Amino acid sequence: MSKYSRLVKKNSWRKIAGIVIALVLLLVATTVFIAHRVYDVNLQPVAANQKTMTITIPRGYSLKQIASLFKDRGIIRSDWAFSQYVRNQQADNDIQAGTYDLSPSQSVPEIVSIITEGKIKTDLITILPGQRLDQIRKTFINSGFSAASVDAALNPDLYKDHPALVDKPAGASLEGYLYPDSFQKTADTTPQIIIQQSLDLMQKQLTPDIRNAFVAQGLSVHQGVTLASMVEQEANKPADRNQVAQVFLTRLHSGIRLESDVTAFYGATLAGQPKSVNYDSLYNTYLHDGLPTGPISNVSASSLQAVAHPASGSYLYFIAGDNGTVYYSQTLQEHDAQITQYCHTACGQ
Repeated sequence: MSKYSRLVKKNSWRKIAGIVIALVLLLVATTVFIAHRVYDVNLQPVAANQKTMTITIPRGYSLKQIASLFKDRGIIRSDWAFSQYVRNQQADNDIQAGTYDLSPSQSVPEIVSIITEGKIKTDLITILPGQRLDQIRKTFINSGFSAASVDAALNPDLYKDHPALVDKPAGASLEGYLYPDSFQKTADTTPQIIIQQSLDLMQKQLTPDIRNAFVAQGLSVHQGVTLASMVEQEANKPADRNQVAQVFLTRLHSGIRLESDVTAFYGATLAGQPKSVNYDSLYNTYLHDGLPTGPISNVSASSLQAVAHPASGSYLYFIAGDNGTVYYSQTLQEHDAQITQYCHTACGQ
């Protein structure tokens, strides 16, 4: 082959390579353009329908769960586009639990603005799962009720004959017994009416099956509610609650202290002290045997079910890792190794 022919052939390959590269770049640019266009379209309102719907974002919901909730209710076009927009705005941690009036006529930016600014529906009062009584009190006051009327309505003596409270010790507060839900508020609604409705819902959850299962675990109903409140606080994901309940029940039946951070923190908070596992109160399960003296928050159905019907197993320890996964172990050595491997920020390492 002559030098000229080789040069022609070489130039031909260069031209082909250049064309291929150009086509690849064009394809990439087209793909990026289409993806961006699809993303933009999916941020637009679902429909022109101005009708609003009431949607509650529960405490502890992840971004993925919120996106799925909104998609299922039909107020966003795409769960992935919604999630991506929230991440682009760095608003993951700004979304506030609560009940909102939302509409399919609103765009994703409008919806995100509402739920990050906490523009909660004003004619509903929402008691969220895992709330302490003082937090519920604040919710009532923020909804327009006077502090005096709320404090009067929280007097447990007003409801001493309520079936949900038959096992509550005399003198104990309503802590743990106000079931979470959204309650309609009109001009004639009093705090006492809403508390009565919340107790009615709690009674519906305390079914004969739940009560009998508590007894089978060696617990009174009050103790069952107390342990359920611990499970509620320790396990944000309902899927973890049955196994967490198993750990606590195994330790309880084995005479091992429960050593739950959330109970110690609750006792310190009640006393107006900083959260600490060292503050000595009747709720500190590091310093005292058995269950704390009472619930540390209200509970959801899944936590009651978890205590009534715990998972099988013989785990004695668990930790919630930095990635949100709960890790279980049977020995202290395994537990310490899991803390070292999985729990740096959350465990204060």
